Amino acid sequence: MPTTSQDIRQSLLARDPEFRNLAEEHSRCESQLEQIVKSSYLSSEDLIQEAELKKLKLRLKDRMELILARHQQMVSH
Repeated sequence: MPTTSQDIRQSLLARDPEFRNLAEEHSRCESQLEQIVKSSYLSSEDLIQEAELKKLKLRLKDRMELILARHQQMVSH
């Protein structure tokens, strides 16, 4: 049974479709952000997209952390 946060995270990636989808979407947002930041000129649309991606990444991470906390709690009981 996984005991560390990283072990639980790996287990969730392997077994929990919701967690895996959230992680994949988080990764896609990170890649899109990297592309925007690499641009030498940022248009107003780029800046808006950057802000929206950052907000989305935070929501995804918050949801992932809730799932992780729930599983950690189940492991500790």
